[in-house]
Amino acid sequence: DKGSGDPEMTSERLIAIREQEERNAAAALGVHEVIFLRYPDGELQPSLDLRRDLVRFIRMKQPDIVVTCDPTVVYWQGGGINHTDHRAIGTAVLDAVYPTARDRLNFIEQERDEGLATHKVKQVYLAGTKDPAVKIDVTAYIETKIAALRHHVSQIADMEAMATRIRERTLDPHAPDDAPRHIEQFNVIKLG
Repeated sequence: DKGSGDPEMTSERLIAIREQEERNAAAALGVHEVIFLRYPDGELQPSLDLRRDLVRFIRMKQPDIVVTCDPTVVYWQGGGINHTDHRAIGTAVLDAVYPTARDRLNFIEQERDEGLATHKVKQVYLAGTKDPAVKIDVTAYIETKIAALRHHVSQIADMEAMATRIRERTLDPHAPDDAPRHIEQFNVIKLG
């Protein structure tokens, strides 16, 4: 609700625009449900309230794998600072996954008032990491990812530069020249 250089933009309008862009991007990926927590942009903290909200969703959805941002990455060699919200959500998600969502007495009101059972996530995939442990071939999906990102019109000034950057960043340096492939890399935390 703050990330705009447009002097005519208001927070309320930007929220509506960004939420619609996210719904459109999700639809392009085949995602049917998008849930907005509506914490202020640029002010996210790994607070107890945020952890409670995340634990609620983990207990509701019961995922085996959770994907989040690597909270240890502050900047990338060669340029770029990791957004403060991305670092905060990574920390909050890790705290929600372990041990909070697993342990019954954490946010016991979720069991008592909402009927939510505890849940033990099996793995966490950390995106944007400097220490990748897993490389996933996404060649078949890279253009779908780019098509989804194209819906974020208010955040991406140069769509073609973004598409080129994504294609270059995900290109597997070990693939043969005659058979290029794209990969996404993650650090993986196995919890059992």
